[in-house]
Amino acid sequence: MEGYGGSILYIDLTDGSFKKLEMTKELSSKYLGGEGVAVKIFTDHVNPKIDPFDQRNVIVIAPGLLTGLPVPTASKTAFVSKSPLTGTIAESIMGGGIGAQMKAAGLDAIAIIGKSKNPALLSIDDDLVRFENASPYWGMFTRDAAKAIKEDYGDFVVATIGPAGESLVRYACIECEDRQAGRAGLGAVFGSKNLKAIAIRGSKDITIYDPDRLIHLALGWQESMEKSNVFIEDTKYGSGEFLEWVNAERGVFPTKNWQEGVFNERKKIDPYYWAPKYAIKNKACFACTKACGKLFVVRDGPYAGTVLDGIEYETLYALGSQCGNPDIEALARANELCDQYGIDTISTGVVIGFVMELVEKGLIDEEELGFDCRFGIAEAVPKMVELIGRRDGLGALFGEGVLRISKTIGRGCEDYAMHVKGMEPPAYDVRGMKGMGLGFMTSSRGACHLRSGFYALDLTGRFWRFSGVDRLSPIGKGEAVKLMEDFMMVYDCLGVCKFSRSFFKIEGFIELLDTAIGKSFKEDDLLLIGERINNLKQLFNLGAGVGRESYRLPKRITHEPIPAGVSKGAVLTVEEAEKMLSDYFIARGWDENGFPSKEKLAQLGLG
Repeated sequence: MEGYGGSILYIDLTDGSFKKLEMTKELSSKYLGGEGVAVKIFTDHVNPKIDPFDQRNVIVIAPGLLTGLPVPTASKTAFVSKSPLTGTIAESIMGGGIGAQMKAAGLDAIAIIGKSKNPALLSIDDDLVRFENASPYWGMFTRDAAKAIKEDYGDFVVATIGPAGESLVRYACIECEDRQAGRAGLGAVFGSKNLKAIAIRGSKDITIYDPDRLIHLALGWQESMEKSNVFIEDTKYGSGEFLEWVNAERGVFPTKNWQEGVFNERKKIDPYYWAPKYAIKNKACFACTKACGKLFVVRDGPYAGTVLDGIEYETLYALGSQCGNPDIEALARANELCDQYGIDTISTGVVIGFVMELVEKGLIDEEELGFDCRFGIAEAVPKMVELIGRRDGLGALFGEGVLRISKTIGRGCEDYAMHVKGMEPPAYDVRGMKGMGLGFMTSSRGACHLRSGFYALDLTGRFWRFSGVDRLSPIGKGEAVKLMEDFMMVYDCLGVCKFSRSFFKIEGFIELLDTAIGKSFKEDDLLLIGERINNLKQLFNLGAGVGRESYRLPKRITHEPIPAGVSKGAVLTVEEAEKMLSDYFIARGWDENGFPSKEKLAQLGLG
């Protein structure tokens, strides 16, 4: 089939066996590729009730349909499994080169089950599949492991976990070429299987339906992208370029464990300050033509030698404002340590901010912790990352995430635990962004901005089909969030970066798909595919015991108004949240408990 690798590789680590099956037209037509294909394979093979660390859990890796093709920003690969952090189905999307190499090796997905007796390296060299001993790399940082594997085996693309994944930190990530499948703890799933890394390379051509026209379209998209202000600002300052605006014009930048919505010391962590001083060049995801990453280097001082690809907007919040940390060098060092240990910067930063508040409230003994860990103590942030990454002392508890920390400590600290379904939230104070608040609730993997992308609407008031969006109103958000989730799912099936959402609307995808795979879609066809996949995920979560009560927002969001700034007084009440959730369920064709109707399932071909 044009645009596809052609095969799905099934791996069993327990007995070292594997098999290949053909990528079918039915699977491609109903689920496209990327997350859609991964979700379908995963839900076909996994009992929703199993523990995420059970060897019967499966992790599926699938490049987007357009990944590996000459399409601007189409570099993404989906990882799907049952999350150790949330107990839900969860996806994590990566921009590293693993997906393009999978396509070049003739693979549209890899499904991994079982557990190796010893640390394992899965090596895929075109059609040659090998299970290698990874004991020499076990315990290594992600960068060191990838470098050593390449030295030992050759010029492969390597996706690996670090010590945090090996020790089952519940928000451990998978790293590939300075890009991470960051959220939901899928690195710990690798660790639970004794899978240290996957090394892959391919040399096969990908057949394209109309290659000349695809190149013509790609060049046209690139030309229009390069003329836009979004492209110019992102490539100058990275994804954090709107940090000042979010604080000053919207007042929704979570600060000090969400006690505040404005970070008063933000100038010190703003890319407009640090990019000219510390960034030595741009860095892009694999084959991406919109290089919004920065190679950040600290040359002197206590954090001299820090080198990383960053610092992203979400991380500026998580390891910055969330911890009251205004020191960009300490923040950069903490970011680098997260990448090296292999842990998600968002969950890590939210855990650290939570711990800082508990220390200040006397609910955690600072003496037991071993160092000063209060808001604004910059050096505490990288120290905490190391504690978590090594699972040292209290770091063993902190590696469990805020939900489990709060349940273990008790004494009312649940009121300060910021999560939905166990997932720590990203950098949007939804007290002043109510549609995004609903998006946190409905995201299948827990508090997430990317499943719906609704921050684009709440922050600017318009996007795609929507205009005049009132960020402080709960009215009409159910239908809108549903539609945005279905649209954003199309991005994750195609492997196109959501940072290009201001360029690629759904009509652009229709043209690209016609050219790449020779199949004509209508807008509603693609949205129906997105809806089908979101319903499939919902069915899995219902089987896993995720009920309506799991959708609740943290008490701080529903009971404590933002205290200062443009959004002063904003709060998202329980009543508003419940009304939006009911409206969303109605828009989805689900009952009040989130169960899809028989008619809806039949419409989607899931009945």
